[in-house]
Amino acid sequence: MGDIARAAGVGRATLYRRYPDVRSIAVALLDQHEYDLQEQLLRGEPPLGPGAPPAERLAAFYRALVDLLERFGHLLRSAESGSARFATGAYAFWSAHVRSLLVDAGVPEPDQLVDVALAPLAAELYHQQRHERQLTPDEIAHRLAWLAARITAADDV
Repeated sequence: MGDIARAAGVGRATLYRRYPDVRSIAVALLDQHEYDLQEQLLRGEPPLGPGAPPAERLAAFYRALVDLLERFGHLLRSAESGSARFATGAYAFWSAHVRSLLVDAGVPEPDQLVDVALAPLAAELYHQQRHERQLTPDEIAHRLAWLAARITAADDV
């Protein structure tokens, strides 16, 4: 926190008043990037934005989150460690988005699958896959596209 205060040109007390811990700083730093992605999901071009089939949109969403994790994984691991992940506004938005794709795909009982569909995007899991298993972002996104096709296949449920 001292390093951050010095870099920002403020005192530690000022920093702690606004951001009581490292997690809150990470959340603040991620906010604009997550907002930009949310805008793309709502108003962007297909397949990330409206107009593509649910499986394609989910695969595009997975790819976008892989890109976000690749760029900001260190911040996401701080912001989303443990159960804190489920309390972020971004997670609530991602959940609503994935649920709407599952509903559009005709998946029965989509509420039961939302967290399952988002689990592969946990920052700690992504870090494990990239640094321990040595998978590339393209390899991870490719397997997530495979998952998107299967999880949205209502006939197979």
